Amino acid sequence: MSGPLEGIRVLDFSTMVSGPVAARMLADQGADVIKVESPKGDEMRKIGNQRNGLTAGFMSCNRGKRGVCLDLKNDAAKEALRKLIKTADVVIQNFRPGAMERMGFGEAAVRALKPDIVYVSISGFGEEGPYAHQRVYDPVIQALCGATDIQADRDTGRPKMFRIIVADKVTSLTAAQAISSALFARERTGKGEHIKLSMLDAMVSFFWPEGMSGITFVGDEIDVTKYQGTMDLIYETANGYITAGAVSDAEWVGMCNALNKTEWIDDERFNNTAVRFKNAELRKQMTAAELATWDRDEILTRLDAEGVPSAPLLTRLDLLEDEQIATNGTIEIYEWEGHGQIRQARPAAEFCDNPHHIERAAPRLGENSAEVLTEAGLDGATIEELTAAGALIQS
Repeated sequence: MSGPLEGIRVLDFSTMVSGPVAARMLADQGADVIKVESPKGDEMRKIGNQRNGLTAGFMSCNRGKRGVCLDLKNDAAKEALRKLIKTADVVIQNFRPGAMERMGFGEAAVRALKPDIVYVSISGFGEEGPYAHQRVYDPVIQALCGATDIQADRDTGRPKMFRIIVADKVTSLTAAQAISSALFARERTGKGEHIKLSMLDAMVSFFWPEGMSGITFVGDEIDVTKYQGTMDLIYETANGYITAGAVSDAEWVGMCNALNKTEWIDDERFNNTAVRFKNAELRKQMTAAELATWDRDEILTRLDAEGVPSAPLLTRLDLLEDEQIATNGTIEIYEWEGHGQIRQARPAAEFCDNPHHIERAAPRLGENSAEVLTEAGLDGATIEELTAAGALIQS
């Protein structure tokens, strides 16, 4: 069970979420991912609920990796890292522009050690511009990319944010995909690549297809919010919440049949996709009024029979009992030594011919320092000297 990225080594210098989750996805697919930390450690080690010294967030962002802890203020530690870099295929970092150069491990310095390296620079805003120097967290990107406008309360106009760190994780997905493309290109050309990716660019691109449809046609910009109305596709039935939506004509007919409102089918306000979109607010209000009179499970059964996309609204705890989640094996429980049972979402992409099983928890700070540096060619005496000098941490 090796995974499609067996034989690829990734050095993950990144912290928090955007870089670590990208690297974790590569680990999920079989890459040997080594998390490189300073003695202070990743801040995610300190945030949230803990078990046996590791937080839930750090565990989920860094499962499947090995860990090395080096104090790069020490010249001998820098030399050890140079030897490790020579064994790597990918380097990922998400520090502010210029930070890796100041440490002596910018793209040019790393490429001099390993010419075909795939070097990934993740930033908040890009390397230049009025925001480039600033520290960044997810809410700052949400504020700048249009997310708060998309999520704004339709009744009051008050901007809102997603309650998850969506910008970090969209950046992770974008980075992991780009790294795979760069590795594929390297197989064909023998040349490495410098991937530059900003969280801001990743989010604007992610939102574009429908979120930015109002500014797609130059000279014909529109405010799409007036078509969206104030209601989300969340409806309250007599005993619970559901979502249901009808886009195509066939789905609209199904919705009307399920609700016993066949007179709506030929109503000129709703009898084709274009007018249903134009009259979306009225359509949702009328649908909501009807759905409020139905038993939740009964109307979901009727909607399903009519081919109308629909579902109950599940809480996070509901996921643990949901039949579809169970059938898919979406959530797995791992038994890792020293950590007990850990629940995780399995890697979403399943490789039928090259499966990979997650074999390890997230590393403790410096957990694999000696093991990894030995593989890179350091002898025992050098490792002992680095440890004695406090330049190498072993847990």
